[in-house]
Amino acid sequence: MPVVATALATTLLAACGGDSGGDEKSVTMWTYPVIFDEAKNKAYWDGLVKEFEKKHSGTSVKVETFPWANRDTALATAIASGKGPDVVYLVPDQLPKYAKNIVPADEYMPADAKADYTDFALESVTVDGKALGTPVLTSANPLICDKRVFEAIGEKSYPSTWADLEALAPKLKEKGYYATSYSGDAQQTLNMTFYPLLWQAGGDVFTEDGKKTAFGEAAGVKALTFLKKLVDAGHTNKDLVTTTPKLEQTPVAKGKVACTWQNVASDVEPFWGKENIVVQPPLKDTESVGYGTVGALSMLKGAGKKAAGDWISFVAEAKNAAGLEKESGYFPARRSGGDLYPGDALQKAVGDTLPSMTAGPLHEKSREVMGVLAPEIQAALLGQKSPEDALNAAAKAADAMLAR
Repeated sequence: MPVVATALATTLLAACGGDSGGDEKSVTMWTYPVIFDEAKNKAYWDGLVKEFEKKHSGTSVKVETFPWANRDTALATAIASGKGPDVVYLVPDQLPKYAKNIVPADEYMPADAKADYTDFALESVTVDGKALGTPVLTSANPLICDKRVFEAIGEKSYPSTWADLEALAPKLKEKGYYATSYSGDAQQTLNMTFYPLLWQAGGDVFTEDGKKTAFGEAAGVKALTFLKKLVDAGHTNKDLVTTTPKLEQTPVAKGKVACTWQNVASDVEPFWGKENIVVQPPLKDTESVGYGTVGALSMLKGAGKKAAGDWISFVAEAKNAAGLEKESGYFPARRSGGDLYPGDALQKAVGDTLPSMTAGPLHEKSREVMGVLAPEIQAALLGQKSPEDALNAAAKAADAMLAR
């Protein structure tokens, strides 16, 4: 998902959202193609709307699906002009940016529902002690490895640590394989590229108080140095440091990569075959941690609280959210959601890694910081700067931004 950050958007967020003027008879929701198949996405939401309107006579719901691209700019502009939705689908690192416009979920979320959420789901939408969204799905990006590659080099053990991956890399290269795949394109979200390595090294993006960045500290340097060694030695495709081709054109799809944390099992299944996907916990340096997201529905100020709250609570019921989760390959946000994939060993293996996931920093300038850091990481990988110099330059620029 793209990083969008503008001074205009920041200013616009001071305005109130919601265009229903507190109308308790209508709800407008903006969402995005979580279910990528357009027909299935429409069928899912149309079905829920029909069922909800039957149970809430006189209340109408309109669900609009927008592209992922430039969604922050579009939403901020709509809010500022008083044309924003009543309810919107957001992911954790968007929540602090819109906090001033959001009605805390605690004001309408039933107590029994709140108690049913997994710790990962609820913590990922909680900012300054307030839940700013109602979770409807969770995901995990563990390490996935191509069984065929390991068979080709006569290796039966899969890497669990950075050291394991480094040790395997020369053997893989000798046989024409990459150890991993890393996308350094500055348009890629760092949540799925560099941040997992930062977290695995024991580091974080921001200091605990959120007033400064922390990625330039020792853990960040260690993570970027490790990554640069892989790139320099040809253990990951150097072309991907600057370009993002379609997946089918990448070494991952062509069966030339041993393991990756930047693609999920459903991405590679058409190319590897389900039987060849081996799911492992996230890699470990000082700790094993990976990125997982939480999709949530947030109510914007100006919405009719009862109507919008009833709709959000309805969608988030385990039986109703299951359709969204299963059609998109995601997992329940509630404990009562149970096993959506009985008999599916691959999905079970992915789901088992959820406790190792984090949604990343909940900071109002998370995405702006990504915009500053990503080009510096790319510069280091291209040999234009040392890891230390690249991270120091990014930290200096980002800290100045945070101080404003």
